[in-house]
Amino acid sequence: QVQLVESGGGLVQPGGSLTLSCAASGSPFYIYSLNWYRQAPGKERELVATITSVGSTNYADSVKGRFTISRNNANKVLYLQMNSLKPEDTAVYYCNSRSHWGKGTLVTVSL
Repeated sequence: QVQLVESGGGLVQPGGSLTLSCAASGSPFYIYSLNWYRQAPGKERELVATITSVGSTNYADSVKGRFTISRNNANKVLYLQMNSLKPEDTAVYYCNSRSHWGKGTLVTVSL
């Protein structure tokens, strides 16, 4: 059974940085593409970033140049480095692998 547990969310001022982590267990982590999604209040969940099993990455236009997705296959951890944060980045961020989801971690960007 796959389990994904996000951490690292919190309150940050505009222009600040946060790094999210997602610890995985229960499956061969290195095989699959991994994703970060987010859901802002009153909005649909949206794909933020993807990293393939070989390390290729893709980003939503809204975060390109500001966010970096990475993975540590040995330790089964997925990361999302977020820089130059904006109020519109406020959302619950979710880790995803195939049909498996974490419970999310809240990021709030505000003064």
